[in-house]
Amino acid sequence: MHSPAAPERGSMNGDKRKFLFVSITGLISDIAWQVAKEGHEVRYCIEDEKERDIADGFVPKVRDWQREVDWADVIVFDDTLGQGEKAQALRAKGKLVVGGTPYTDRLEDDRSFGQEELKKEGINIVSYRDFDNFDDAIAYVKENPERYVIKPSGPAGNVKRRLFVGDEDDGQDVIRVLEAYKKSFPDEIRQFQLQRRVTGVEVAAGAFFNGKEFIYPLNVNFEHKKLFPGNIGPSTGEMGTAMFWSGPNKLFNSTLKKMEAKLSSEGYVGYIDLNCIVNGNGIYPLEFTARFGYPTISIQQEGMTIPIGQFLADLAAGVNSKLKVKSGFQIGVRIVVSPFPFDDDATFLSVSKHAAILFKKGIPEEVHIEDVMQVNGQWYVAGTSGVVLVVCGLGQTMRQAQAQAYSRIRNIMIPDMYYRDDIGERWFEDHDKLHTWGYLREV
Repeated sequence: MHSPAAPERGSMNGDKRKFLFVSITGLISDIAWQVAKEGHEVRYCIEDEKERDIADGFVPKVRDWQREVDWADVIVFDDTLGQGEKAQALRAKGKLVVGGTPYTDRLEDDRSFGQEELKKEGINIVSYRDFDNFDDAIAYVKENPERYVIKPSGPAGNVKRRLFVGDEDDGQDVIRVLEAYKKSFPDEIRQFQLQRRVTGVEVAAGAFFNGKEFIYPLNVNFEHKKLFPGNIGPSTGEMGTAMFWSGPNKLFNSTLKKMEAKLSSEGYVGYIDLNCIVNGNGIYPLEFTARFGYPTISIQQEGMTIPIGQFLADLAAGVNSKLKVKSGFQIGVRIVVSPFPFDDDATFLSVSKHAAILFKKGIPEEVHIEDVMQVNGQWYVAGTSGVVLVVCGLGQTMRQAQAQAYSRIRNIMIPDMYYRDDIGERWFEDHDKLHTWGYLREV
C-alpha cells in the first residue's frame, strides 16, 4: 500500500537540517559522521546494546530514537529486518524518511519472495527450492545431482559464511555441508534455499529511489566476498568493492528497472541493489539488497560531488535532483581485525576490542569508519564484529583507483589488521566479458 507522501519540497541546497539515524547494529555510522561534518545536526541511535559504543566520539548518540522523531527533519533507517515498517509508518505521518517498507524488507529478508517478485515482472530467475529440513534437502540433491548454492534465509542469511557455493557436478560437496549444518546449526538455520549454481560474472546494478522513480546515474559494482586474495577462504559478506557510475544500461533495464512501478507504489526511499550472475546466455538475478550496502554507501559517498546530507534530504523529499558524481572508477577496501569473519567473543575481547587505530601521516578524508570509537582524538576498535575501516581510492582507470586506495592503507597501523590486496582485480577479466555480452552498454 502506498503511504501518503510528504509534500514535495524544492532542493534543500545550502539548508542545514536535523538528521536522525536509526540503526540496529551500527551499520550507518560513517554516513552519520559524514553528514555531521557537513554542518548538519545529527543524532544517532544504535539499538543493539553490544554495538552501542560504535561511533562514540564521532556523532551525538541517543538511546531512544522515537523520542527524537519530532526533533528531526530527516530520519534515516539503515537496515531491513522490520525497519521498513517503522519507516513506512513515519512517512504516513508526513515525516521525511529514508527507508523501506514491509514489502521491500521482504524482498531481501525472504529470498524466495524476492525471486518470485522478479518472476512476476518477467525477469528470468535461477531455479531453486526452499527447505526447512536438512534431510529433505539432502534427499533432493541425491535425486537431482548437480551444482547448488546453499542460501540460509531470514536472520541466518546475515551470517554470510553460512552461504556455500558448490563446485562438484554431482552435488556431493553440498550434501557434505548440509550434513555438517544439520549437526552444527539446526537451531540457527531453520529455513534455507538450494539454488542451482550458474557460472559467469557476478555483478550488481543498483540505484537510489526517491519514492517515485530511480535517480541516475546508477551504480555498477563488484563485491569481493571471500576473506583471502584470489577469492578463497570463508565468505565474509564483503572484503571490498569496485564500482563505477553509469547511465541506464542493459543490465539495469533488464532487471531492476522493471521493479520501478512496484517500488513507486510502495513509496520506497533509499538505495536498492540487485546482485546477478551474467553469462552469454542471459542475466540471472541472485538477491536484493533493499537498503544501503555496506561498505558500498561509503564508497559511493566518496564519489559523489553533491554533499551526502543534501542528497539524502532531497531523496526523502522526493526531489528528482540528478546525482552528481565523479567520473572513472572507485574501490573500497575493508580493514578488519581478529576474529573476523567468525564469532569468537573471547578472542575479540582479548586481541581486538579497543585496539588503537594509528595513522602515520594524519587521518585522510578517504578513510571511512565502521566499528570505531574516538576518545580525545584517538581512534579505537569498537563493537563486536572486527570490521574497522573502509579505505577508498578513485581514478580514471581501475589501476589508478587501486593504487590510491592501497597507498592510503600503508598510512594505517592497527595491531593484527588484515585486508585483501586484490580489490578491483576482477575487473580486468570481467569487463571484457561484460562488454562482449553487451550488458554494460548504455541504452
